[in-house]
Formats: sequence, C-alpha cells, structure tokens
Amino acid sequence: MQALFHSLGITDIWQLIAATMVFLLLPGPGTFCVLTCAAKGGVRGGFAAQAGLMLGDVVLMFLAAAGVAALLHANPLLFHGLQYLGAAYLAYLGARLLFARGEGGGTVVPFSNAAEFRRGFLVTLFNPKAIVFYMAFFPLFLDPATQQGALTFITMGAVISCCTFLYGSVLVMVGNAAARRMARNRTIARLASRAAGVFLIGFGIKLTTQ
Repeated sequence: MQALFHSLGITDIWQLIAATMVFLLLPGPGTFCVLTCAAKGGVRGGFAAQAGLMLGDVVLMFLAAAGVAALLHANPLLFHGLQYLGAAYLAYLGARLLFARGEGGGTVVPFSNAAEFRRGFLVTLFNPKAIVFYMAFFPLFLDPATQQGALTFITMGAVISCCTFLYGSVLVMVGNAAARRMARNRTIARLASRAAGVFLIGFGIKLTTQ
C-alpha cells in the first residue's frame, strides 16, 4: 500500500495517518461540539455534527490545497521555501502547546437554535487558522516529483476525512457521560497538548533534515 500512495505523490501514508490521529486526539472546538450534540441529540445528533465538521474540513482543505498546488506549479523553489516555512510554523505551534499553561482544550461556539449539522460546519469554518495549518501540513507528505496534482490532494483529503470519521464515531459511540468527563479532564488535556507539541516540533525538524 505504501508504494501505491507514493506513486500518487504521498511520501509516507502511515506517518500521514499517525499525524492526523494525533491532531484529532487533541481536544478542541470540534471535539466538544460533537460531544455536546451527542449529549443533547443522541447518536443521530452526534453524527450530524460530525458530518458538518467533515464538510467544513473539506472546504478548508480545498482552499489550502489550491494554494499549495498553485505555488508548486508556478515556482518549485518557492514551494520548497513553503516547506521550510511550514516546518517553522509547525515548530511554533508545537512550542506553544508544549509550554502552554492552560488546559489545552477549546470551547464550543454557541449557536442557539441551530441544527447539529450547521453547528459542526460553522465551528470548523470559524477557525480560519486551519487553512494556514493545512498549507503547512500538506507539503510535509507531498513529493513534488511524483505528485499527481488534484488526484494527490483528493487522496490526502480522503485519508484525513476517513481518520476524522473514525475518531468522531468513537466520540459519539463511547457514551455521553464518560466521553464528556474524559474530554474535560484537565490532566488528560494537558498531556494531550504536550504530546501534540512534541509531535509538531518533531515533524518540523524532520522536514528541515530532508
């Protein structure tokens, strides 16, 4: 399978999956949104919010991929510059998580009387930093020599969406009470933030040594 994805321009599919899962495990607005909707609307409400989150992610990934693809075709040298800027940005995010004193979690954006699907969609779209993050994230796993343009970005987006769906399904099915307690536990949130910070810094270093 590794060879198949590499032929599409994805350098390491397993690292892509591992990185995505680590980022998903870090409590944030999306996590709390799914938990809240599952608590109020049951399984159907939780999955409706999850569908909204995934659609929002698709929109942001499309915008990010369009920017990366345009830069790759216009000037490969600038693309490599983006890789190093992305590495610095990821290291910066990692350092903030690693040395943060807060809980490392997020809060749910309140949308009164809104459907669960719309709630999840807007929670994602109201996080414009995600576009910058994806623009830094995509080049880490992209091989300019073998990339297949839109097909490569669609494949990467599909992998990320599958990981998001699996993680969201666990959030919904684990149970409202237990999941909410775990998500609000300050110790778990802090440890998750530290682990994600180390992971981000490690990927930044990995990129600069390639």
